[in-house]
Parts: sequence; structure tokens; C-alpha cells
Amino acid sequence: MTQQVQLAKKLSPMNVWALAFGCIIGWGAFVMPGNTFLGAAGPVGTAIAMSIAIIVMIIIAFNYDYMINHHPVAGGEFTYALRAFGAKHAFICSWFLVLSYLAIVPLNATALALIGRNLLDNIFQVGFHYSVAGYDIYLGEIILAITALLMFAFLSIRGVKFTGVFQTILALSLVTGVLLVIGAAFVSPHATLSNLNPGFNPDSGKLAGILAVVAVAPWAFVGFDTIPQGAEEFNFSSRKAKAIMVISILFGGLVYIALNTVTAAVIPQGYDSWTAYIADFKNLNGLISLPTFHAAYTLLGNWGLIFLGLAVLAAILSGIIGFYMAASRLLFSMSRDHMLPAWFGKLHNEYKTPRNAIFFIMLISLIAPFFGRTALGWIVDMSSIGAAIGYGYTSASAFVYAKQKGNGFIQATGFLGVIFSLIFAILLLIPLPGLNCSLGTESYICLIIWVVLGFIFYYKSPSFFVKTSHHNQSTIKIL
Repeated sequence: MTQQVQLAKKLSPMNVWALAFGCIIGWGAFVMPGNTFLGAAGPVGTAIAMSIAIIVMIIIAFNYDYMINHHPVAGGEFTYALRAFGAKHAFICSWFLVLSYLAIVPLNATALALIGRNLLDNIFQVGFHYSVAGYDIYLGEIILAITALLMFAFLSIRGVKFTGVFQTILALSLVTGVLLVIGAAFVSPHATLSNLNPGFNPDSGKLAGILAVVAVAPWAFVGFDTIPQGAEEFNFSSRKAKAIMVISILFGGLVYIALNTVTAAVIPQGYDSWTAYIADFKNLNGLISLPTFHAAYTLLGNWGLIFLGLAVLAAILSGIIGFYMAASRLLFSMSRDHMLPAWFGKLHNEYKTPRNAIFFIMLISLIAPFFGRTALGWIVDMSSIGAAIGYGYTSASAFVYAKQKGNGFIQATGFLGVIFSLIFAILLLIPLPGLNCSLGTESYICLIIWVVLGFIFYYKSPSFFVKTSHHNQSTIKIL
């Protein structure tokens, strides 16, 4: 592959781990115990489901590691699909993956308003307001999200080394906040193992509950796959990528399990079990309507809210930085391989970061705060398909490469990765009886629109793809 421009190699192993872990853990990890995990599978069922998801993701990570060491350049899944299967498949993969990464940037930015609503007495609910899909949108919250998007776009352009260090600080702050709350649960009389009974939600089947939680794995663990997007910027051997990915997946999965378990172990007064509490969840307001935060407050008082609040803030900010980085490197790589206009591949003269790609992501993200989190949630739910597609293409690429190299182990993990990705897609796309994990109607509509737009873009922009196909005729043979 002819490379006209190169990204600066300034990311350390710790920076890369922080990038992945910070993307995996976001606002959802702190609210899903109450609104998703316990209601679907209970504390034991969620622990089993997340353990399964960890194993699945580690198997898929082996495929990513194999491809990183063959192509240690920006682009990740796009690059792998392009080299293994050609331009059309690379476009399909990247079309969905770009949306998956890009949608999470404004999702994290608008999550800052939720901290204000739930922990800071609605401090940002000022100015004019209106409602979209039942979600109230305030001028103050719009300004907050826009400020964050502008600031972190600037920091992302400022240089990968600076953002890498900042990301590391945020990730360590996130871990510290979560560990303090977990530690308090071990010594506090308010959290007992007996409160974890029943281990599964009695209103749903055990297997159905476990599968419902496993189905969110593409969304819950999206972030470890940002590591290959930054492979070109490693200041260390790409052989270390496997350990970094595995550790980030383990940390992420354990945080999900720990927060869910602590939430179930701390039952508010007036309820005799976590099942009664969760069943009444939608009728509650204030702090008690946020089970994980209420648990932190019960365990440590106001300090618990401070620790967990800082952890949430770190998770949100690290998600903004991480997905700015991942999405911009994907767009940069697509431009470098002639699948997007050359404008997306322009680097900052001094900092050697893909400034135009970052600027584009910022402009698109600035639209989202005006439509609220409900509408944005439809797109994010739909974009989970993008993560599954990325996993599938990377695993298929690893299988193709490994077959020609005679690597039986990666052939096995590649095959399994493709099967797991298909299962994720089926669980998300097909409403199966007894399961409540498929996309909602609005997300299906968004998915159809995105597919139609993809067809239009592909067939109305033939010059990019014709050049790409000719450009890669020889490189595809190098397997």
C-alpha cells in the first residue's frame, strides 16, 4: 500500500489501554443495572452473561490482534476488509462502523446533561426548552454539550500525545471511583449477599435473560476495537496489542458485573428485594430512580455520590475523546485508500492529526444536542449493528489470512468470531419469542434509511470506488 501521509507515533501502551477502556465504559454502565441488566437477567444472570460476553470478545480480540500485526496502520476493520475482500466489502464494513463510532461522540456529550439533571439539581436546565420524542431539551444543556464537543475537538487536533495522557488520567479516575464504591460494599452492612436473591429475574426465563444481556455485548464492549484504529500511532511493538485488548475487555466486563452486583446488593428502605425495587423503577423519581447512584449514596453518603459522579464524568469525557480519535482515524484511512475525498486525509501541519476528519465529526455531532437523547438513542441502538459487522469482517479477514498462512488457531478464532457476529446481528435484528433485545421500531427505520443512503453514496460516487478497486488489485493478493 502506498502511503502519502503518516500519523505520528506517540501513543504508549498505557495510553492505548486508557483509550479502549474509556470507550468501553460510559454513562450506560452506571444506569444499565437498573434499566436493563437486573430486569432482564438478575445479578447472577448478568454476571454469567457478561462472563460469556468477555470470553466472546477476547476470542474476537485475537482476530483483531492477528490483523493488527499484518496491517499496523490506521483504519482497523476497514483496512482488513479492504485487503482481504476488496473495496465493496470495505465500504459496507466502514459505512456502518463510521456511524457506530460517530454516534457515540454526541451520545457522550449529551450525557453531561444527565449528570446535571440527576446529581446537580438540574443546574443546566435553563433558557428556552422544547420536547422531541418526549425528551425535554433545554438551552443550557445544548450549550453544555456543544462546549464539550468543541473543546474536545480542539484537544483531539492538538495532538495524540496530549489526548493520550489526558485519556489515561480519566481512565484511572474512572477505575478509582468505581473501586471506592465497590470497596465500600464489602464492608458496609447495607450491602449483603442475601440481597442478591433471587439470582435471576423470576419474571423471565434464565436462558432468555442471559441472552438478552449477551445481545448488548457489541454495544457494551465497543471501544476495545478502537485500538486498531490507533495502531499506526503506537510508539511500541504492535505485538503488545493483544494483551492491551484483553486487559481492557476484562476491566470493562468486571466493571459492568461489579456495578450491577453492588446495585442489587443495596436495597432501599420500603422494598424487600431487588426485584420489587426494579419492578417499581419506572414509578420513581430523584436519586432512588438511579439504583447504582442510590447504592453509592447508601454506602458512603455524599462522598459516594462524589466518587461515582467523578467516575461517570471521567467515563463520559474519555468516551468523547476516544471516539473522536477512532472515528477520525477511520475516515482518515478511508481517504488515504481513495474511498473518501482527499480532504478527509489532510493532517494538521504541526500536530500531524487528521484535523479535517475531526472537524467533520464535530460538525455532525453538533446537530445531535438539538434533538435530544431519545432520538439520538434510536441511532445509537441501530449503530450496534455496525460494531457486530466490524467484528464479523475482522474475524473473516483473520480467517482468510490464517488459512493461507496455515495458522490453525486463528482459523478457529476467525470462524468463531464470524459465528458470534452473526448471532449478535440475529439477536439485534430479529424479534425472537421470549427475548426483548431486538431493535425498536424507530431504530429499524433509522437502519433502513442508513442502508438506502449507503446505496446512494456508493453508486453515485463511483470515481472513489473505481480508483480504490484498481489501487488495491495487487495488495489484495498479498495474504
